[in-house]
Amino acid sequence: NNGEKWIVNSEMTPHIEQGSLLLDEYISNQDKDYRKLANNLKSQNNALIKSCTMKGESHDELHKWLHPHMELIEKLSNVSNSDEAEGIITELKKSFKTYHNHFK
Repeated sequence: NNGEKWIVNSEMTPHIEQGSLLLDEYISNQDKDYRKLANNLKSQNNALIKSCTMKGESHDELHKWLHPHMELIEKLSNVSNSDEAEGIITELKKSFKTYHNHFK
């Protein structure tokens, strides 16, 4: 966006921020219930989608981030062991960092 961050509407931002917070708390508490984390992140994404009123280019750009992010969460809910989960959690952390680098 010509060096500027894309704008996300105020109705959607809290759901993204809450998802990021859930992940940070999971990591800092050294939690191991990755299925619960996946369910909580899915809930935030469902609320995010329901609150979407965005249109235009910023909406399109958000979807470029959101779809792969949602795929990671789906993968997390289907892994069979904690080693696989940890790899996906690392990718989710990177995904939220990408969001914060490109959106406000």
